[in-house]
Amino acid sequence: MARYTQNRVSYRPLTSIRSQSSDQKKANTRISGPKSVQRKAYANSKIFKISDEVREATETGKAVVALETTIYTHGFPYPDNVALASHLESVVRSRGGVPATIGVLNGVARVGLSEEELTELVNPSTKTELMKVSRRDLPFIAGLGLAGRKINGGTTIAGTMLLADLANISVFGTGGLGGVHRGGENTMDVSADLQELGRTNVTVISSGCKSFLDIPRTLEYLETQGVCVATFADGRTGDIDFPAFWTRESGVRSPMVIQNAEEAAAVIYASELFRSNGMLFANPIPKEWALEKAQIDQAIEAAVAEAAEKGFHGHRNTPFILSRIKELTEGKSVPANRALVESNVAIATKVAVELAKLRRAELNTSALHTPVISPNEFRYTKEAALYGVEIESPETTLKAPTPAPVQEAPQDPKPVSPQQKVDILVAGAVAVDVSCNYKPFDKAADAQPLIHTSNPASITETTGGVGFNVATAAQYASKTNSVQLCSLIATDTAGQLALSTMNEFGLRNDGITTLAADANTNTAKYVAINTTGNDLFVAMADMDILGGARDDFQLQWQGKIDAAKPKWVVVDANWHPSAFKQWITAASAAGAKVAFEPVSTAKAQVVFPEPSTAGLPLPVFPTNAINLATPNILELTALHSAARSRSYLERQDWWDVIDALGIPSTGARDRFVQLTSGALVDAGVPQTTVQLLPFIPSIVTKLGSG
Repeated sequence: MARYTQNRVSYRPLTSIRSQSSDQKKANTRISGPKSVQRKAYANSKIFKISDEVREATETGKAVVALETTIYTHGFPYPDNVALASHLESVVRSRGGVPATIGVLNGVARVGLSEEELTELVNPSTKTELMKVSRRDLPFIAGLGLAGRKINGGTTIAGTMLLADLANISVFGTGGLGGVHRGGENTMDVSADLQELGRTNVTVISSGCKSFLDIPRTLEYLETQGVCVATFADGRTGDIDFPAFWTRESGVRSPMVIQNAEEAAAVIYASELFRSNGMLFANPIPKEWALEKAQIDQAIEAAVAEAAEKGFHGHRNTPFILSRIKELTEGKSVPANRALVESNVAIATKVAVELAKLRRAELNTSALHTPVISPNEFRYTKEAALYGVEIESPETTLKAPTPAPVQEAPQDPKPVSPQQKVDILVAGAVAVDVSCNYKPFDKAADAQPLIHTSNPASITETTGGVGFNVATAAQYASKTNSVQLCSLIATDTAGQLALSTMNEFGLRNDGITTLAADANTNTAKYVAINTTGNDLFVAMADMDILGGARDDFQLQWQGKIDAAKPKWVVVDANWHPSAFKQWITAASAAGAKVAFEPVSTAKAQVVFPEPSTAGLPLPVFPTNAINLATPNILELTALHSAARSRSYLERQDWWDVIDALGIPSTGARDRFVQLTSGALVDAGVPQTTVQLLPFIPSIVTKLGSG
């Protein structure tokens, strides 16, 4: 979900949180349900790309099924492989899923190959070098691509799992798993598929492992790796065998049994709580396509013996054996292979659909379930030096509701589909506000607290933050407009308080992403030290969780804007400049009007970055990117100062708009005094505002008391 926001905090948007670091177990993050929004939020790059369809599907909680490409590049001849690929994708779509065919094209790992890309990958007439790609091969093939040597690759089960996990896909349908080869106790010939299942949180649905492998040792290896292995009963009762690819029975009892797709989805869903590794669900070949066990066993024995005699080992072993089995069975193994793959992809889609239902149901019933993404997954870096200390007026911080006011708002958040459109999307900070009101023992003491010592005070802790306050105010202001808050919190006490308060206020939280808390990642906090009259004496703010530089916008936030289709997007200045620019650009591209909340004098200047930086190239009316700004009088001055010092007020397009206003060369003081007041004109407020209007056509300035 975004995968729904829960486990991979994201649940993958409430959606899915899945991954930790490469050697750690991963937790889910998708919105396929509440856990969807949380998972891995890896942005497209030069070596890894996710198709728009797949990205949108994972972020909005649709059922997505990963499909490998080795079966096309090294299993079926051209053009049969293209036809099979098209057919398997149609199997997924016809059952309510979104197919994500995974492969490497010209050195770029791709999740969601188009028909043209797949044809280019498997067409032998293309002269591009082709290889099988497992986990070990991905850095090699991608690195050579960066160096200019373009290689295509069909991904194995291990390679497909790794890339699927990076794209927040939980379910993968394929043919047969690799395993421990016969004699593997001596040769150490063990498929990388098995170790991948032990480390990567993707569920593989296959017809067991290939029949010519050592099935008992394969299951023992998977048990050691902590992999849940279960077989679909498929109408059978009693003891159920683990299938052997071309046959429904192997003579080896399945470790566990599941009855249907609903049970399989429930097991996957439960695994996300434990940040489990992968799982293997074995689906027996359909009865009508199963080969006779004695015949296939005889062919396997002959093929394995011949492979050993001719010295076929490692990655060359399996293709040789499969080819010989095809010959020895007079081609019967090929249609059986095709039938079992189709059956596996079909059941995988059913499982993915049921899993999406579970996540969606949790999202609708648990307002506090949000995905958790580790800082490493988020590729999160701090750049706090870019900002000054935030100074926010204490009176702008929303207090926690008293019992009476709470009753005026919904007690529980209204169930909201993650794909539901919203009227107002607020992108900004949610923070815990700590207010320390000075209470001297001596009533005649100075109103200000003493420095360099502790002072008696009454201390309250409430949920605030500019984004939270704006979202809450917007929700209270109109009962007809829907509001969504997009922000970041951590898995700490402050984050839980923020979620709890959102629940009390009835705010939907499918836009909240939760990062795993650590020494450098904390929910935003604002501490205000006030005088006896509750006027601000000094304040400190830690907004680093939003202020860090990261390249995840396309995966983490773009999908939310696309799904919400908001009328207004309100963006506060707590974001890192690069994220701020992308929020503004994405909102404008979506046809939304944009409102800007400056937050503080230091952060307000993000709107007018230095020309040498990659900041927002702010256009002027009528193509303005920002429609409304709401500064206080100090922030207004800071905005004007930044625009002037950085030469924005010298641009020719700015002069064109100013000239069009028709302000006389002698000035407009009398008119300004008539419209405002002499004091404001003397302070330069209307004059400053007019000079900013070419960039921001509507400016509402908060003047404060007096």
